[in-house]
This record gives sequence, C-alpha cells and structure tokens, in this order.
Amino acid sequence: MAGADEKITVENVNVPGYTTRVNQVMYEAMKRAMWKVLPSKSPGLTQDEMREAVVSHLPADLFPGGAKAGWWAKMVQLDQEAKGTLVRESTKPLHWHRVA
Repeated sequence: MAGADEKITVENVNVPGYTTRVNQVMYEAMKRAMWKVLPSKSPGLTQDEMREAVVSHLPADLFPGGAKAGWWAKMVQLDQEAKGTLVRESTKPLHWHRVA
C-alpha cells in the first residue's frame, strides 16, 4: 500500500483535461468502499445513497465517524466517471453504477 503522503492524479469528468493530485491512501480506501456498494447495472445509486452506503465500508482510522466521506466519495465518483468505470444515468435525481 502507498505511504500516507503519496499522491495520485485524478480527473474530473465535468472539466475535461483538468487533473489534480490527492492522497492515494484516502482515494484507494474510498474507491474500494464505492466498489462494494455500487451495483453494476441500473438503477444504480443516487449521490446521497452512495455517500451513506460507503461509510460502513471505510477504515475508521482514515474516516473517523465518516468524516470527509462525502467529499472523497464525490471526488472518486468524478474521477472514475472520467476514466469510464462509472456510468452516470440520465435520471432525476442522477444515479451512478459501475461498468459491468
């Protein structure tokens, strides 16, 4: 596993070409949690459902009491969507699911 100060470059599906660097350990922990809760087919989960569902799958030492889980869930969602591993469904409210 990466060290606590190692960074990973992430993308934002809403801003093509924009990248930023974030903590790799936090990113990977959130990605694993998201993959546990997101279905691989429609109807998927809303952003609120996703945020709530990941908390119980996060390491308590990194996300005590779910702290900052919402921010990390959104950031990982935008990055994975940009990479083509998450699908944004055209529903209201929006739903996401993993690529099967």
